[in-house]
Amino acid sequence: MMKTLYLFLLLTFTVLATEKPILTIYTYDAFSASWGPAPKIKKAFEKEHHVTLKFVGLSSSIGALRKIQLEGKKTKADILLGLDTSIAQVAKKTGLFVPHELNTSKLELPAPYNDDTFTPFDYSFFAFVYDENRVKNVPDSFEALASMPKHFKIVIQDPRSSTAGLGLLLWVKSVYGDKAGDYWKRLAPHILTITKGWSEAYGLFLKGEADMVLSYTTSPAYHMVEENKTNIKAAAFKEGHYGQIEVAAVLKSSKQQALAKAFLAFIHTKTFADIIPTANWAYPVVKGAKLPKAFTSLYRPEKMMLMDGKIVEVQRKAIINEWLDAIQK
Repeated sequence: MMKTLYLFLLLTFTVLATEKPILTIYTYDAFSASWGPAPKIKKAFEKEHHVTLKFVGLSSSIGALRKIQLEGKKTKADILLGLDTSIAQVAKKTGLFVPHELNTSKLELPAPYNDDTFTPFDYSFFAFVYDENRVKNVPDSFEALASMPKHFKIVIQDPRSSTAGLGLLLWVKSVYGDKAGDYWKRLAPHILTITKGWSEAYGLFLKGEADMVLSYTTSPAYHMVEENKTNIKAAAFKEGHYGQIEVAAVLKSSKQQALAKAFLAFIHTKTFADIIPTANWAYPVVKGAKLPKAFTSLYRPEKMMLMDGKIVEVQRKAIINEWLDAIQK
């Protein structure tokens, strides 16, 4: 009887000792998709660590943040990945995250960003993307966009649920200041629809539902690399382009703090950085990362427009309300 008990306990201990911990990452659907960077990142990180990496994709990173807030201390998330600097300060104020303890001084970024909790992993510039086979008269400014014929339609994302949608509002605000509301009234007739997240908006554009979609200067690289197509372009705007720096952070409630922080350190490695350009279609923040040849032909703004996160935190609700009032009238 004792021998049987001993063997049972030994077997139980062996199973527990070999059982891998699960590290859960909440992110947006395009990141976690089978064609996104998540599968390659999962394979690379699991190879280096005794862990099972689990990505949970939602319609947007803002939606992922809200899910974590609703779940509170009971959330299964160890890491939130995919917010950008425009909303990171708001997330930080929730008190749900812990400092990353990383040295980010050597990262390559087009605009200054330094935060002790959220750490960057990639970046791009917002732009209106179009098909040059369909759009011959390409607007080269916000003014030109608003002055397009009535039938010219664009698809944008909701700033309350999408970092891209919020980025557009901040872009317009940076250009027009107190006149932003007036501009939105002029642009409103051209808005075909407002989607919850980026994937839905881009899908409508690819189906030919709209002439332009709010996306990124790096989006055409996907079509060049994966489809060998060069007809999808990003319109260069005279006013300049607002940027997006995507970030990640560890949850205070995580029971895998050491592994979670190891993952944050991993996103600053060349292994992670080399995956980003042809999976998330953005620029990596690590110097010396591989960029496909297609990236050399992309339009790249000389300067990144970017509001300080603390200013966005204070003004965000007012900017969104200004936009709502303008497009609903």
